[in-house]
Amino acid sequence: MKSAYRDTIQVRDGEGLNKEKLQHFLSENIKGIPDESLEIRQFGAGHSNLTYLLTVGAWEGVLRRPPLGPVAPKAHDMGREYAVLSNLHPLYPTAPKPYIFSENEKIVGSPFFIMERRKGNVIDSEFPDHITYEPALGKKVSELMVDKLVELHRIDYTKTKFVNMTKPDGFMERQVAGWNKRYERSKTDDVPGVEELMKWLENHIPVSAKPSVIHYDYKLNNAMFSEDFSDMTGLFDWEMATVGDPLADVGAALSYWIQADDPDELKKGLGQPPATIKEGFYTRREFLHAYAKKSGRDVTTINFYLTFSYFKLAVICQQIYYRYHKGQTDDPRFAHFNRFVANLVQYALNTSKGV
Repeated sequence: MKSAYRDTIQVRDGEGLNKEKLQHFLSENIKGIPDESLEIRQFGAGHSNLTYLLTVGAWEGVLRRPPLGPVAPKAHDMGREYAVLSNLHPLYPTAPKPYIFSENEKIVGSPFFIMERRKGNVIDSEFPDHITYEPALGKKVSELMVDKLVELHRIDYTKTKFVNMTKPDGFMERQVAGWNKRYERSKTDDVPGVEELMKWLENHIPVSAKPSVIHYDYKLNNAMFSEDFSDMTGLFDWEMATVGDPLADVGAALSYWIQADDPDELKKGLGQPPATIKEGFYTRREFLHAYAKKSGRDVTTINFYLTFSYFKLAVICQQIYYRYHKGQTDDPRFAHFNRFVANLVQYALNTSKGV
């Protein structure tokens, strides 16, 4: 699959935006918009929020809005993601600069925000066609992923408005309870082992580390790299970002960091396996070791966080499948997400037992 942020697609049927209303909004609210026709294309790889490339002459911007149909409570909060980026961008320039947020649902059918357009290489299952892959490049990308996560976790959130936006005390207790409830609200099939897994998580919450800003959806295809892969030029999809236990962020990153010897149901659950299976990329153990060394954090309880992250990923997939099951979306990509949910639950159970 090619980069979602390098290549766009024609807007999918049923996911179009009102071009006339949006162009008027842009010209009224963003300085420097040329007096030319608006062009809209879509970034096609995401499974959740809808993301569009807006082009007016030489000006480019990116619009984010929630998925179509009803969404889970507190999910897909565009205003919150805009606020996160507004506070974070000055301290962590890898996060894109947000331009404007609007609650006016008459423009695109929902609240939305617009942010700057970043350019570079985004890696999903394969590197872009113009890149010749060698194992040394996989190591280089792995190091950057670790370094940027460590950098994020070093931000002093107490000097930002995150203090008023977040509640780090009791973070993991709320997380476990909240994601258990999310699963119950989006339940469709009877999934073997899920009740056992939820009880295990409730009973094994460790003492949290000192809180930090966390991305909470930190994965390879949410990052963008310079042409020579010397830097990460963008990090996207901040809707889950908050202040909380940094090991929860590490666990989430590791749950997405598929390696070559993982079982096929984990590697191919969402399609083609990510590029992290290629020779040269860190294993999860190497990623964790590098993070521990560079951050100085104790990672001995990571097994809990990885187990929880597999469960959280299962719930996210279940929420997506729920919308498909209820006819709120007919996107064929989601038709078999229930199978991946069941696989993730079993994988999480095995992880909890050290298997």
